[in-house]
Amino acid sequence: MTTKKHKRRKAKKLRIAHIHWAFPPIIGGVETHLVMLLPELVKRGHSVSLLTGSAEGAKARETFKGVNITRAPIMNLNWLTKRGLIGIEGEVKDVITAFFNKTKPDIVHAHNMNYFSRAHAKTLEEEADKRKIPIILTAHNSWDDMLFLNLTRNIKWAHIIAVSFYIKKELMGIGCPSQKITAIHHGIDIRKFKPTNKKEYKGRLSALKGKKVIFHPARMGLGKGCDISVKAMKQVLRKFPDAVLVLAGTKNIVDWKTTQQKDIAYIVDLIKDLGIENNMFIEMFTLDEMVRLYAIADVCLYPSTVGEPFGLTMLESLASGKPMIVTNSGGMPEIIQDGINGYIVPIRDYEAIATKIINLLDDDTLSERIGLTGRKFAELRFTKEIMTDNNIKIYRNALGAK
Repeated sequence: MTTKKHKRRKAKKLRIAHIHWAFPPIIGGVETHLVMLLPELVKRGHSVSLLTGSAEGAKARETFKGVNITRAPIMNLNWLTKRGLIGIEGEVKDVITAFFNKTKPDIVHAHNMNYFSRAHAKTLEEEADKRKIPIILTAHNSWDDMLFLNLTRNIKWAHIIAVSFYIKKELMGIGCPSQKITAIHHGIDIRKFKPTNKKEYKGRLSALKGKKVIFHPARMGLGKGCDISVKAMKQVLRKFPDAVLVLAGTKNIVDWKTTQQKDIAYIVDLIKDLGIENNMFIEMFTLDEMVRLYAIADVCLYPSTVGEPFGLTMLESLASGKPMIVTNSGGMPEIIQDGINGYIVPIRDYEAIATKIINLLDDDTLSERIGLTGRKFAELRFTKEIMTDNNIKIYRNALGAK
């Protein structure tokens, strides 16, 4: 093949079908990732479709920034958890087959289709194999159970994308060959999340005016370390009694283990028991409010207590020029470099977190330096454009191998 013909083949516009359990109005890390990635693929001229779960108030078919969205109850994890998985094979096959027939994809890209339902993963494999279509998996998480092991290792994935080197290592640990896995970090919209001196205290955010604001942007839950942030806040208030901890109360998430409300109840009780209700601000925030909150915040926290696969809010904080404090958990140390663009503390060490917060609130020069360095990291390594280019390389390689 000549070089010219090869370039024309490589430049072919693709029909790309994505599959995941949820999409906004359901919120979460994978959902935000899709909001970043899919429209960027469309901008590059590709035809992009998504099969996802049904959601209250969302249409069964709609278009989002050029992406064709198809929603089905059989893809809704919250509903499936209540219904159970017995006898779903026929409906799963009907939905996936109809989606393939309609979109006629060159390649299929599944997200976290390897941890919940054998019926979904096997049907996806069978239908893709029948049409000779490569299937790519992005593993956004890892789980310690046999179903995850089997559906990750035994489905014929053409390639697996891991959202961090930590997740790649976890996949290698269950027997996936290294050469079949590529780590691609998430990307962020650095035009939306950016440093600014303008602080907008609109509406309910007016309660934060004149306060030292510590922002925990990850959803409320014990695994996200919200209880650790609350304990650290008790220590911070001794030095800064007017400080406020902002927690992002959560609605519309995939909560298939139904632990969310229990976690929130405990965190609220802990706040009351420590007597710091007046220094807390717990709300559910829109994306625009999140952007304004980063601008208002003095320090951001993500003290995860579990093996965090990535932590997308780290990128939002970095892009916004705010110092971020994280724990030495999972993939987060791949993004945060201690003392350079943020701080890394031991898991569950609320005293260490409090010390870092106080140091940053005490020293504006230090806080600004760390924040601006974080912004530079985001610009050079973590844009949605870089992430998209890296995904397209995987598609091209898989199609070339086919």
